[in-house]
Amino acid sequence: MKEIENLVSEWLTLPDLAEALEVDIREVHRLIDDRKIVALRVGERQIRSVPAQFVMNGQVVDSLKGTLSVLKDAGYSDEESLAWLFTADESLPGTPMQALREGRKTEIRRRAQALAW
Repeated sequence: MKEIENLVSEWLTLPDLAEALEVDIREVHRLIDDRKIVALRVGERQIRSVPAQFVMNGQVVDSLKGTLSVLKDAGYSDEESLAWLFTADESLPGTPMQALREGRKTEIRRRAQALAW
């Protein structure tokens, strides 16, 4: 778990995420339940948090939900999905999460689908 905490430079607690999105905490729980985002328990106190890069311009990155679904279908756990999203890939360049934030969802989903084979 420490590995993922080191890959993701900034985390938002669920209340912080609710504030960043300007929504009620119940909506944040719905986002998790609907797998639009994933949350992990991080830090010494093991507080459920999400990577801050999931939020862009006051919203969850649009292409994240579909990408998380593809990774889940490939058999990845939430922690493995986050590790994949935040691990630098020289062929991109950058990380898959950076590419999603730049609007390159087709390329990232294709790569994620290839993981299942």
